[in-house]
Amino acid sequence: MGDSNKKDNKEKPSFSQGVQTEFRKISWPDRTSLFKQSVAVVCVSVVLGVIIAVIDLLLQYGVNNFLAM
Repeated sequence: MGDSNKKDNKEKPSFSQGVQTEFRKISWPDRTSLFKQSVAVVCVSVVLGVIIAVIDLLLQYGVNNFLAM
C-alpha cells in the first residue's frame, strides 16, 4: 500500500549544480548582435526621454498659461 509513495534513492543535485546545468542551456548572443541590440536600447531610451521631456514642457506651459488667466 505504501510502496507507490516511495521516493527514489537518487540524490537531488545541489543548487549550484542546477544553476550550472541551466547556464549551459543558455544561448549567448555573439559580440556583434549584442552591440547592435545595446545601441538600439540606448537610441530608443534617448528618443523616449526626449519625447517625455517635450510632452512635459508642453503640459507645463499649458498649465502655467491656464493658471495665469
